[in-house]
Amino acid sequence: MAAGPDSRLPGPLTPGQGPGWAKLAEAVAARVPPAEIDTIYLFRPLKREGREWGTAVVTRRPTEPGGRLRVYTARYMLIVRGKERGQSKVEVTETALTPAEVLERVVQAAADRTGDPEPPIAVGPSVWYESS
Repeated sequence: MAAGPDSRLPGPLTPGQGPGWAKLAEAVAARVPPAEIDTIYLFRPLKREGREWGTAVVTRRPTEPGGRLRVYTARYMLIVRGKERGQSKVEVTETALTPAEVLERVVQAAADRTGDPEPPIAVGPSVWYESS
C-alpha cells in the first residue's frame, strides 16, 4: 500500500471542520469550558489507509491577569471507510502551563519537526463553538 494520502477517500482535509473535528471539539468542551478557551491551533489533518488523524493544541485563558495559559493537546483518529467506518478515538490531555509568547514558538517548532509544509492555523473558539 502507498504511504501517501488515499485519493479515493471523499472530502477535503480542512483543519477544524468535519466529523473527526466535531468529536474532538465535543471532547475538548468536556475538559475546558468553551468560554475559557483562548486559542485553538489546528494542525493539518492526515488521511491514510481509511483513517484520518487530527491534532489541535488548545489554550485556556489564565485565571489571573498576566498568568500563564493552560495548554491541552487534543487528538483524534477517525475510521473513514470499511466496516468500522465512523468509529473514533479521541484524547484530550493537559500538557503545559506556559506564557503565551513561549507557546507560539513551541507550536511552530512542533510543526517544523513533523516536516509539515503548512504551519498550524491559530483560530478562536468560535470555529467550534457558537456562543464563544
